[in-house]
Amino acid sequence: PAGVPFDFEEHVRLMYDLMLLAYQANITRVITFMVSREVSNRTYPQVGVADGHHAISHHQNRAEKMEKNVRIQTFNVGMFAEFVEKLKNTPDGDGSMLDNMVLLYGSNMSNSNAHNQFPLPTLVVGGGCGKLKGDQHLRYPDRTQLSNLLLTLLDRAGVPAEKVGNSTAVMSEV
Repeated sequence: PAGVPFDFEEHVRLMYDLMLLAYQANITRVITFMVSREVSNRTYPQVGVADGHHAISHHQNRAEKMEKNVRIQTFNVGMFAEFVEKLKNTPDGDGSMLDNMVLLYGSNMSNSNAHNQFPLPTLVVGGGCGKLKGDQHLRYPDRTQLSNLLLTLLDRAGVPAEKVGNSTAVMSEV
C-alpha cells in the first residue's frame, strides 16, 4: 500500500511481512522494530481498550487498568506470534526461516506503574542455526543483567565480544 496504513493492526502486520521478505531476500540479517511506544496514547479498540496506553500502564494497582494493560500486551504478543508462525512455515535451507534465526522480544518495563525493569520478561525465539537449545523456560537469579543475554546471543552468532554494556558472563543454558 502507498503510505502507512491507518489501521494500527494492519500497519504492524505489514511491518512483520516486510521483515519476513527482507530475511527471505537476504537483504538484511538484523532488524529492530518497536511495535508501540508505551508512552503513546494509542488506544486499542480491537481489544476493547478506549483509554490511552500510557494512562493504562500507570495502573495504580487498580484491577480494571491492569486488566486492560494485559489485553494490550496480549494483543501485541499475539501479533508477534503470528509473525513467528509465518517464519516457522517459511522454508529456508534444510529447515525453516525460524530455525535459522534468533528473535529477541521484550519490553522496557516490567511494572510500568512503578517504572521498574525488574523482573523484565524477555522472549528468545528461533533456532539460531542450531546454536540455541530452544523449548525452554529459563529463570535466572534476580538482577541478572539483560546484557548477559545480549552477550550470549552475540556469542552464539559467532560475533566475538568481550562485553556488552554491563554484562558479566555468557549464559550457558540459552
